[in-house]
Parts: sequence; structure tokens; C-alpha cells
Amino acid sequence: MFLTISTTGTPERPATDLGYLLHKHPDKAQAFSTSSGTAHVLYPEADARRCTAALLLEVDTVALVRKGKGKGRGGAPDAALAQYVNDRPYAASSLLAVALSNVFSSAMKGVCHARPELPGQARPLRIEVPALPARGGPGLVAKLFEPLGWTVTAQPVPLDTEFPDWGDSRYVGLVLESGTLTVAEALRHLYVLLPVLDDAKHYWVAPDEVDKLLRAGEGWLPGHPEQKLITSRYLARRWSLTRRATERLELVRLAEADDSEVEAIDNAVEAETETEEKPTPLAVRRREAIVTALRKSGAARVLDLGCGQGQLVQALLKDPAFTEIVGVDVSVRALTIASRRLKLDRMGERQASRVTLLQGSLTYTDTRLKGYDAAVLSEVIEHLDLPRLPALEYAVFGAARPRTVLVTTPNAEYNVRWETLPAGHLRHGDHRFEWTRAEFRAWAQAVAERHGYTVAYEPVGPDDPEVGPPTQLALFTLTSPKEATAA
Repeated sequence: MFLTISTTGTPERPATDLGYLLHKHPDKAQAFSTSSGTAHVLYPEADARRCTAALLLEVDTVALVRKGKGKGRGGAPDAALAQYVNDRPYAASSLLAVALSNVFSSAMKGVCHARPELPGQARPLRIEVPALPARGGPGLVAKLFEPLGWTVTAQPVPLDTEFPDWGDSRYVGLVLESGTLTVAEALRHLYVLLPVLDDAKHYWVAPDEVDKLLRAGEGWLPGHPEQKLITSRYLARRWSLTRRATERLELVRLAEADDSEVEAIDNAVEAETETEEKPTPLAVRRREAIVTALRKSGAARVLDLGCGQGQLVQALLKDPAFTEIVGVDVSVRALTIASRRLKLDRMGERQASRVTLLQGSLTYTDTRLKGYDAAVLSEVIEHLDLPRLPALEYAVFGAARPRTVLVTTPNAEYNVRWETLPAGHLRHGDHRFEWTRAEFRAWAQAVAERHGYTVAYEPVGPDDPEVGPPTQLALFTLTSPKEATAA
């Protein structure tokens, strides 16, 4: 990744003042360690009339994958390869924004103890970013930078110069020019808008990102015509963080309009009395969706395959419609915890007769599992290595053959919406893969056709119009016995 900042000057106001503002001496080439690699600062030119500072970020792609602790293992080969073959080393993104804040932190704050008069001075600036991902195209680049006082040149980069019919890529070569901004303002604009244009953060998006956004956006973000888009994209579309940032920006705008302090505006309700309805946890929604689907199927005798610590078994016991519930897990420790959760040793005789916990592997056929109305595989398949899935498939659909099978699994497309999930990571350290909606449906349809089932799909959790629901559910229903035997 590469970025240059240039300025011009006169003998009275030499361009080399840029070195004071950036706190990096023009006669030195310096290297700095960052979370994604090594950042180099050097000056290709530095004299009184023109000075250029260059930031080169040498991304360590292998280290980035290792930090993910091998979370991509066991998935599709192309997904695993994408960890290594991508645009991170070349295209400006959130990684470059992080390097900017690390290397030029004092400059972004407008601090210069050696020459305190310099940070407040506007000067002619030219910023060049040779390769910038621009989801939204050159038009969006102009909409983001022009209201801030920049003259924008965003030249689309063709997919392949040898094949012009292929059209342009999503990358642009960006040149920004202005004579009305300070270096600190320019750096803060870049810090926020580089990841906004890339529209994909490559690191943990935690609640403190709201504070970072507001600090960098002070003085320009509250009145920006694209404020909503900037806020949403910068915070990786995390709705809770976006709402928090939007509320605080609105307070800033009102305070500025009223020529008062934010604290004076934000005093309508005491902090102690504020309440906010918490969203229902996804695990709870998943259990509710499963119980509802089982009720509709008319199942009375249910298998919870991969029951873990017994949360679903506990939920099923509360409904008298389920007369027999069997929890199966390979882990003895999980079954012990489930037994304690259910309080089997203190359960009444009638209630205890409805529940059984069995130790067993789901990749082997088990005669104990035959004859049940329904089986549930909730968040189970993604914990198996892909080569072992056919064994589970036969054990459940081919040998046990319950009338109804419910399968839930994470929707990999929704991962970009999780506030605390680093980009490119799976949701759990033991997940071998996570499927997109298309991949899950292709697998489910093939299983149904091989074993004589029909399959329908339901979303679990908020159904995002772009990436779908966080959990995907497949409901398999056994066809008539004759058709099933033929299949």
C-alpha cells in the first residue's frame, strides 16, 4: 500500500515544514511496526519549493492469517486460498488508515511542539493514492471528498489493459488537491474515508470505534452530506454502533446550531434512568425457531443430535407436546453439564421419563436413534471436517431416517455484520467451515435428493436485505415410504 503527501513552498515558508508537521525528518527513512506489517516513511523529494512524504505499508499477509489462528481451515479450498491471495498488500484500506494513525498520530492531533504555529496553517496539499478500492465508483469518491474542500481526480483502473472490453475494476487512482486545509485535517479525512470507500474493515470493530470516528470527524463529519453512509460504513454496518454514533453526531450538530456545549443539550434524561431494550440473543431465537418448526411438524419423539450442554433439550421439556426427548453428544463432559442443567437427579419421575441423554458419535450409524419423529442438528455440521459430512449424512438421513430433520448452521455472508468478529474469521474457534446461503442450499438439496426428503428453508434472526439472516435453517421432510425406498 502506498500513499504520498506533497506540498509546495517558498523560501519564507519552505515546503520542508512538512517534516515538522509529520514529525518525520526529511533526511531519514524510518520504519514502524504496525498490527498488519511494517510502515516505512521516506521523502522522495524535499527542498524549499516542493516536499513529498511517502507512506509505504508492507503488509505481512502470512502474519494476518496466523493471527486468525487458522480459523479458515477445513473450509472450501478457494476460501482458504483467499486468506493469502487478496488485495491487502496493494490497495489502500482500513489497514493503511491504521498505519496513518500509528505513524502520524501527533500530526493528526495538530501537535507540533517544535513549531507550534505550523499546525494551524493551511497549505497547498496534494495527496496521491495509486490503488484505492472504491465501492461506489469515482462518483462516490467525489461525493465524500469534495464537500471537505478537495479537488478530486479519481481515475478508474481497468481490469486488464489487454482486454478493455472487460471494463473497469472497483479500484481508482486517487489524487486530492487543496489549498485550504491543514495537514491534520487532511490526515483525519483519509483516516475515516479510506475504510469507508473500501467498505470492509480488516480488524476488530469494537465499541471504541465510535469514539475514534467522532475524534477524527470533529469539525467536518456532523455537517457532511454523506454523514449516514460514512458512519455506517466506517462502523462496518454494525447497527448498534452506527445508531450510537448518529445520536452523538446529532447532539454535536444541535449544540453548534445553538452555540452551546453538548452537555447542555444532552440533559433531558438522567443517565441513571435511561433504559434500552436489549435485542434477543441469536441462540434464543434459534431455539425458538426450532421449537416452532417441531410443533408444526407434529413431532412428539425428538432427537437432539449434538445436544451440547442441553439448552435445546431444556426448552423442549417445557412443552408437553414433546413426549420423548433424547439428547446425543460425543462429549461425556458436555452430557455431564447437560445433566446438571436439567437437574436430572432431582427431576420428578414423570418428567424424567421424557428425557434421555446418550453418548455417541454422529458419524456412525446407531440403532438407538431409529424410529423417532424428528431429529435436530443445531449448529453441528460446521464442527465436522468436510470429508466426514457424508458419514453424518448417512447416519442421520440414511440409517436413522426420522420423519423430520432440522438443520441450522451459520450464514457466512452475515459475518460482516458482527460487531466483535474480526474480518475473515469464523464465529467459533472449532468451526471447520461456514457456508454461504447458496452453499448450504446446494448441500441440503443434494442430501434431500439422495435420501428421499424434500427440503424447505427459513431465516433465523434479522433477515438482512444484503447478506441474509445470521442463521440459516433447513427443514427436511421424509417423502412417502415407497418414494423414500426408491430414492
